[in-house]
Amino acid sequence: MRVLGIDPGLTRCGFGVVDGDRSRRCALVDVGVFRTPVDLDTPRRLVQLEREIEAKLREHHPDVVAIEQVFAQHNSPTVMGTAQAAGVAMLVGARHGLPVRLHTPSEVKAAVTGSGRADKKQVGLMVSRILGLAEMPRPADAADAVALAVCHVWRTALESYGLEANGLGGSRLEAAARGAAATTNRWQQAVDAHRTSRRPTWKETPR
Repeated sequence: MRVLGIDPGLTRCGFGVVDGDRSRRCALVDVGVFRTPVDLDTPRRLVQLEREIEAKLREHHPDVVAIEQVFAQHNSPTVMGTAQAAGVAMLVGARHGLPVRLHTPSEVKAAVTGSGRADKKQVGLMVSRILGLAEMPRPADAADAVALAVCHVWRTALESYGLEANGLGGSRLEAAARGAAATTNRWQQAVDAHRTSRRPTWKETPR
Protein backbone atom coordinates (compact mmCIF):
# COMPACT_ATOMS: atom_id res chain seq x y z
CA MET A 1 0.00 0.00 0.00
CA ARG A 2 1.19 3.48 -0.82
CA VAL A 3 -0.35 6.28 1.23
CA LEU A 4 -0.24 10.01 0.64
CA GLY A 5 -0.64 11.75 3.99
CA ILE A 6 -1.80 15.37 4.02
CA ASP A 7 -1.53 17.74 6.99
CA PRO A 8 -3.75 20.51 5.61
CA GLY A 9 -2.95 24.20 5.77
CA LEU A 10 -2.96 27.22 3.49
CA THR A 11 0.44 28.70 4.29
CA ARG A 12 2.11 25.31 4.83
CA CYS A 13 0.45 22.06 3.80
CA GLY A 14 2.53 19.05 4.80
CA PHE A 15 2.67 15.93 2.67
CA GLY A 16 4.26 12.54 3.19
CA VAL A 17 4.27 9.48 0.94
CA VAL A 18 4.79 6.15 2.70
CA ASP A 19 4.85 2.55 1.49
CA GLY A 20 3.59 -0.06 3.95
CA ASP A 21 2.35 -3.64 4.19
CA ARG A 22 0.28 -5.90 6.45
CA SER A 23 3.30 -6.53 8.68
CA ARG A 24 3.17 -2.77 9.41
CA ARG A 25 6.60 -2.14 7.98
CA CYS A 26 6.82 1.36 6.50
CA ALA A 27 9.27 3.08 4.16
CA LEU A 28 9.41 6.78 3.38
CA VAL A 29 9.05 7.68 -0.31
CA ASP A 30 8.72 11.47 -0.24
CA VAL A 31 8.07 14.24 2.26
CA GLY A 32 7.80 18.01 2.25
CA VAL A 33 5.41 20.95 2.34
CA PHE A 34 3.33 22.85 -0.17
CA ARG A 35 3.45 26.60 0.38
CA THR A 36 1.15 29.34 -0.91
CA PRO A 37 1.93 33.09 -0.80
CA VAL A 38 0.11 34.99 1.92
CA ASP A 39 -0.33 37.97 -0.41
CA LEU A 40 -2.65 35.98 -2.70
CA ASP A 41 -6.37 35.87 -2.05
CA THR A 42 -7.76 32.62 -0.66
CA PRO A 43 -9.33 31.32 -3.90
CA ARG A 44 -6.03 31.61 -5.79
CA ARG A 45 -4.12 30.01 -2.92
CA LEU A 46 -6.52 27.08 -3.03
CA VAL A 47 -6.03 26.76 -6.78
CA GLN A 48 -2.26 26.67 -6.30
CA LEU A 49 -2.59 24.07 -3.54
CA GLU A 50 -4.83 21.95 -5.76
CA ARG A 51 -2.18 21.97 -8.48
CA GLU A 52 0.56 20.98 -6.04
CA ILE A 53 -1.42 18.02 -4.66
CA GLU A 54 -2.44 16.97 -8.17
CA ALA A 55 1.20 16.93 -9.27
CA LYS A 56 2.22 14.84 -6.26
CA LEU A 57 -0.54 12.32 -6.96
CA ARG A 58 0.57 11.96 -10.57
CA GLU A 59 4.20 11.57 -9.47
CA HIS A 60 3.70 8.86 -6.84
CA HIS A 61 0.37 7.15 -7.71
CA PRO A 62 -0.76 6.44 -4.12
CA ASP A 63 -3.46 3.89 -3.31
CA VAL A 64 -5.15 6.07 -0.71
CA VAL A 65 -5.09 9.64 0.60
CA ALA A 66 -5.05 10.11 4.40
CA ILE A 67 -5.94 13.59 5.68
CA GLU A 68 -5.98 15.04 9.17
CA GLN A 69 -9.54 15.67 10.31
CA VAL A 70 -10.00 19.30 11.29
CA PHE A 71 -11.45 20.05 14.72
CA ALA A 72 -12.01 23.50 16.19
CA GLN A 73 -13.96 25.09 19.00
CA HIS A 74 -13.74 28.54 17.49
CA ASN A 75 -14.40 29.71 13.94
CA SER A 76 -11.05 31.44 13.49
CA PRO A 77 -9.59 32.39 10.07
CA THR A 78 -6.73 29.92 10.58
CA VAL A 79 -9.12 27.03 11.16
CA MET A 80 -11.20 28.04 8.16
CA GLY A 81 -8.12 28.02 5.94
CA THR A 82 -7.10 24.60 7.25
CA ALA A 83 -10.58 23.21 6.58
CA GLN A 84 -10.56 24.67 3.07
CA ALA A 85 -7.16 23.10 2.37
CA ALA A 86 -8.46 19.76 3.65
CA GLY A 87 -11.42 20.06 1.30
CA VAL A 88 -9.12 20.63 -1.67
CA ALA A 89 -7.08 17.54 -0.77
CA MET A 90 -10.27 15.49 -0.49
CA LEU A 91 -11.47 16.75 -3.85
CA VAL A 92 -8.22 15.91 -5.64
CA GLY A 93 -8.10 12.42 -4.16
CA ALA A 94 -11.73 11.72 -5.05
CA ARG A 95 -11.24 13.04 -8.57
CA HIS A 96 -8.55 10.40 -9.05
CA GLY A 97 -10.93 7.73 -7.79
CA LEU A 98 -8.87 7.12 -4.65
CA PRO A 99 -10.18 6.28 -1.18
CA VAL A 100 -9.92 9.32 1.07
CA ARG A 101 -9.64 8.68 4.81
CA LEU A 102 -9.72 11.16 7.69
CA HIS A 103 -7.80 10.60 10.92
CA THR A 104 -8.05 12.73 14.04
CA PRO A 105 -4.88 14.24 15.55
CA SER A 106 -5.22 12.15 18.74
CA GLU A 107 -5.69 9.00 16.66
CA VAL A 108 -2.47 9.69 14.77
CA LYS A 109 -0.51 10.52 17.93
CA ALA A 110 -1.69 7.34 19.63
CA ALA A 111 -0.75 5.25 16.60
CA VAL A 112 2.85 6.44 16.31
CA THR A 113 3.72 7.25 19.93
CA GLY A 114 1.27 5.24 22.04
CA SER A 115 -0.20 8.43 23.54
CA GLY A 116 -2.97 10.59 22.13
CA ARG A 117 -1.49 13.57 24.01
CA ALA A 118 2.00 13.51 22.49
CA ASP A 119 3.47 16.81 21.31
CA LYS A 120 4.82 17.54 17.85
CA LYS A 121 8.42 16.82 18.83
CA GLN A 122 7.51 13.39 20.16
CA VAL A 123 5.59 12.63 16.98
CA GLY A 124 8.52 13.72 14.83
CA LEU A 125 11.02 11.66 16.82
CA MET A 126 8.87 8.53 16.61
CA VAL A 127 8.29 9.01 12.89
CA SER A 128 12.04 9.17 12.31
CA ARG A 129 12.54 6.05 14.45
CA ILE A 130 9.78 4.07 12.76
CA LEU A 131 11.11 4.89 9.30
CA GLY A 132 14.80 4.60 10.21
CA LEU A 133 15.58 8.23 9.35
CA ALA A 134 18.73 10.00 10.49
CA GLU A 135 16.63 13.01 11.55
CA MET A 136 12.96 13.83 11.78
CA PRO A 137 11.23 15.48 8.81
CA ARG A 138 10.98 19.25 9.00
CA PRO A 139 9.02 21.41 9.37
CA ALA A 140 6.54 19.85 11.81
CA ASP A 141 3.81 19.93 9.13
CA ALA A 142 5.84 17.46 7.06
CA ALA A 143 6.40 15.14 10.04
CA ASP A 144 2.69 15.25 10.85
CA ALA A 145 1.82 14.29 7.28
CA VAL A 146 4.17 11.29 7.44
CA ALA A 147 2.64 10.30 10.78
CA LEU A 148 -0.80 10.38 9.13
CA ALA A 149 0.39 8.02 6.41
CA VAL A 150 1.97 5.64 8.96
CA CYS A 151 -1.20 5.75 11.07
CA HIS A 152 -3.29 4.73 8.09
CA VAL A 153 -0.99 1.85 7.19
CA TRP A 154 -1.05 0.53 10.75
CA ARG A 155 -4.82 0.89 11.19
CA THR A 156 -5.36 -0.91 7.91
CA ALA A 157 -3.13 -3.72 9.17
CA LEU A 158 -5.21 -3.95 12.36
CA GLU A 159 -8.41 -4.11 10.34
CA SER A 160 -6.96 -6.82 8.10
CA TYR A 161 -6.50 -8.98 11.21
CA GLY A 162 -10.05 -8.19 12.35
CA LEU A 163 -8.81 -6.74 15.65
CA GLU A 164 -10.89 -3.58 15.63
CA ALA A 165 -14.01 -5.51 14.65
CA ASN A 166 -13.38 -7.80 17.63
CA GLY A 167 -13.35 -4.91 20.06
CA LEU A 168 -9.68 -3.95 20.32
CA GLY A 169 -10.05 -0.35 21.35
CA GLY A 170 -8.99 2.41 23.70
CA SER A 171 -6.05 1.55 25.94
CA ARG A 172 -5.43 -1.81 24.25
CA LEU A 173 -5.12 -0.14 20.87
CA GLU A 174 -2.63 2.37 22.30
CA ALA A 175 -0.65 -0.46 23.91
CA ALA A 176 -0.52 -2.27 20.59
CA ALA A 177 0.63 0.92 18.88
CA ARG A 178 3.43 1.38 21.41
CA GLY A 179 4.70 -2.11 20.72
CA ALA A 180 4.62 -1.63 16.97
CA ALA A 181 6.17 1.81 17.12
CA ALA A 182 9.14 0.45 19.05
CA THR A 183 10.00 -1.82 16.07
CA THR A 184 11.85 -4.26 18.29
CA ASN A 185 13.17 -7.72 17.52
CA ARG A 186 10.22 -9.28 19.32
CA TRP A 187 7.83 -7.55 16.93
CA GLN A 188 9.75 -8.90 13.97
CA GLN A 189 9.59 -12.39 15.49
CA ALA A 190 5.82 -12.02 15.82
CA VAL A 191 5.56 -11.02 12.16
CA ASP A 192 7.66 -14.01 11.09
CA ALA A 193 5.55 -16.31 13.24
CA HIS A 194 2.41 -15.01 11.57
CA ARG A 195 3.78 -15.69 8.13
CA THR A 196 4.59 -19.24 9.17
CA SER A 197 1.31 -20.03 10.90
CA ARG A 198 -0.94 -17.98 8.57
CA ARG A 199 -2.93 -16.74 11.53
CA PRO A 200 -2.74 -13.53 13.62
CA THR A 201 -0.14 -13.54 16.38
CA TRP A 202 -1.12 -10.24 17.99
CA LYS A 203 -0.78 -11.62 21.53
CA GLU A 204 2.91 -12.12 20.86
CA THR A 205 3.57 -8.45 20.19
CA PRO A 206 5.67 -6.54 22.75
CA ARG A 207 3.86 -4.61 25.46
